[in-house]
Amino acid sequence: MSSQQSMMCSVPLDIAYGSLSLFTTIVHNVFLLYHVDIFVSVYKIDKASFWIGEIIFLVWNSINDPMFGWISDRHYLSASKRKDCSTSYIVLQRLEALQWTGPFFAVSFMAFWVQWAFPGLQFVICLCLYDGFLTMIDLHHSALLADLAISAEARTRLNSKSSWFSILGSGSVFLSYAVWNKDNLHTFRIFCAVLTLLSLVGFLIMTRVLKQVFQQSVDQPSNNSDNLSLSWSEDESDQRKLKNFVRELNKQTNFKWFAVMNLIQVFHCHFNSNFFPLFLENLLGSAISPGFGSFLIGISFVAPHINNLYFLSLCRTYGVYFVIRILFCVKLVLSVAMLLAGPNYVWMLCLFIASNRVFTEGTCKLLNLVISDLVDEDYVLHHRNQAVSALMFGTAALLSKPGQTLAPLVGTWLLAQQTGHDIFQTGHELGSIKSNHQFMDSISASDYRQGCFNLLIYIPIVCALLQLAVWTQFNLHGKRLRSVKALRSGSLHAHV
Repeated sequence: MSSQQSMMCSVPLDIAYGSLSLFTTIVHNVFLLYHVDIFVSVYKIDKASFWIGEIIFLVWNSINDPMFGWISDRHYLSASKRKDCSTSYIVLQRLEALQWTGPFFAVSFMAFWVQWAFPGLQFVICLCLYDGFLTMIDLHHSALLADLAISAEARTRLNSKSSWFSILGSGSVFLSYAVWNKDNLHTFRIFCAVLTLLSLVGFLIMTRVLKQVFQQSVDQPSNNSDNLSLSWSEDESDQRKLKNFVRELNKQTNFKWFAVMNLIQVFHCHFNSNFFPLFLENLLGSAISPGFGSFLIGISFVAPHINNLYFLSLCRTYGVYFVIRILFCVKLVLSVAMLLAGPNYVWMLCLFIASNRVFTEGTCKLLNLVISDLVDEDYVLHHRNQAVSALMFGTAALLSKPGQTLAPLVGTWLLAQQTGHDIFQTGHELGSIKSNHQFMDSISASDYRQGCFNLLIYIPIVCALLQLAVWTQFNLHGKRLRSVKALRSGSLHAHV
């Protein structure tokens, strides 16, 4: 083996796995902050094209998770034992997918920042391409969490390394503020080109490193290629396998309870993201400087990853089920305390707005561990030859995607109910989720502020109560979880 290969193989497996989060995060956070702004403010996309593009994106965003998961894992649903393939082969297949989707994901990111077509057409193409490659990366990277390790300790170690690298990647958010200028995008485009290059090269190198490190960790790495010649002409048709999988999943009670809880969680996460500027503007107002408001938005991307490191250490000690339940209780207690305090304590509001987003996002980042446990349960309950990790992650994503759409719809409806401000019927030039206080008297302005405060408080209280009620029905923890992991470990070996 060459010295270069020896150096690659000396990289710990969890470091190589976690590093992939860096090359996703450095571009994805910039995408979240600026992709709408550049099309609306710079490319001047019209309202009809924008909404048509969002509808097309909604459909594509909903179907691509289960579709890619099905394409990846449908072969492993066959009941035929003689067509079994090794876990090593499955892991290498996932790494192959990451090796080519990663660079394409980076290139699709760069396509947003240079106008090359009619704004409406470019908006649809860029969104669908970017989300397609991002979905492939998320699916295979999350599936590897279940395929590389079985024990809770090993999985939390993999997840914590991903959080460390995500913290590093979130630094691009702070740097982007220094170069973002709607009137002159030259510096910002150079900045995005550098991020694209880092992401592209990073995926190419680290997926190769991860493949070599993994091959060194298994007993017979050279035999993995033998599986490539397997014929996938299964005894069952794809249609029958899909029906069987849906029927089996429908009997998996824990998955259904998780899907309901996850739907509420995705709704709350996107509600916080969508209305974060609204709460800063109307509840904190002139009490904080614009620079501090920008800092709060930037830190809200970084703090969940930092908190996740602490949450993961708690998961190793108490289990992920217990930690998530405690986070729901904390969300409820903080919201009730803020409700009792009222909207006039500005710095208390500031801390609540930030912590509400941070704790909610932190909970989201623990859910991959729960889905990995559900992969184990599915494997044991249905006597599978191989775990269908990507398909399980894709199905979970499909069932949670309505929350992403409901968040702005329910939020804007509640905003109109609580404040009387309809963002779609505003008559002001800068019509948006922020109302123009110049047209209000003091009483109307106070009522509007109270309405925003109610919106800020009621949503987390309702979400926390519903999630606690649902989460108590989830029983894949304690003795049952240990039993499931013991049964799966009897036929598979963790590589971490």
